[in-house]
Amino acid sequence: MTPRKAVPARPTMRDIAAQAGVSPMSVSRALSGGPGVSERTRAEVLAAVQALGYQPNEFARQLRTGGPTHVIALVVTHLANPFYAALALGVERVASAHGSRVMIMSTMSDLDTEREVVADLRRRPVDGVIIIPATPDHRHLKELADQGRPMVFATTPPNGIDADSVTVDDFGGMRELCSQLLADGHTRIGLIGLNHAMWTGSERLRGYSAAHAEAGVEVDDKLITERAGDIASATKATLRLLRLHQPPTAVIATNNLMTIGALRAVRDTGARAAVAGFDDIEVADLFQQPLTVVRYEAEQLGVRSAEQLFVRLAQDDDKAAGPTRELITTTIVRYG
Repeated sequence: MTPRKAVPARPTMRDIAAQAGVSPMSVSRALSGGPGVSERTRAEVLAAVQALGYQPNEFARQLRTGGPTHVIALVVTHLANPFYAALALGVERVASAHGSRVMIMSTMSDLDTEREVVADLRRRPVDGVIIIPATPDHRHLKELADQGRPMVFATTPPNGIDADSVTVDDFGGMRELCSQLLADGHTRIGLIGLNHAMWTGSERLRGYSAAHAEAGVEVDDKLITERAGDIASATKATLRLLRLHQPPTAVIATNNLMTIGALRAVRDTGARAAVAGFDDIEVADLFQQPLTVVRYEAEQLGVRSAEQLFVRLAQDDDKAAGPTRELITTTIVRYG
């Protein structure tokens, strides 16, 4: 007699996928009544569900109604940054057009908090996730992908996991910005930087270094400050640079909040250093201090990320193409 295959005590979606001979994403779509799943696949999944006794809480609603949850999740690193508010508006615009709502969660740029958010999302009935990751290693996010939840990485390409991404031209924007300052005669340019281990920070540093190399100007490492992520830290970092024996004649801040901190430090000291920043600031034209910025549309970043997510949600997983990479272009704007 052929021994019966042991049934897992608490079968997971991966168990259902293995039993039915399909991917976890196909299981998710079959259970949610989503598009892109053949009737044969749906029947095989439902047979596996019945055989293994699988009925998790997060999909109870779909099983009752025969439809998707009509909710997507947006995971950001810090809700206090206006950049994420603009990005969220773009995501909500697309979600609304698809009859869906957006659940926004914040990790505070902390790995442990991000792991908690991922665990929470695994229990919640969400159709897909747009995420701005808190750390450079994204392998722990595979838990969501294995559960059949499509993901789109915004601002950062995935590392250690296959997923779509929509990023900004961080390298090109910073290289062009720094090149303009060098062309203006600035040979000592301070950089108030993000975490260099993260994609955004490393790409903007790379653009800064490339512009110097192209201009034949050596980079002074004393002019580079890392991890000044908010206004207060950026103010302190800029003050430190301005107090050097050979202070910079220009300062670049690598995000919108840090630009405000740099402007505040220059104002408070009366220094004559030029200020530039990555990310536009809505009221930049009101500043008395001249300012040059790298501009791109944060809302458009949200729109494109959400559009890509809904493309994935509508696809038949068995016929889906590989991960996509989209780049949002930048321009340079001068105020004052």
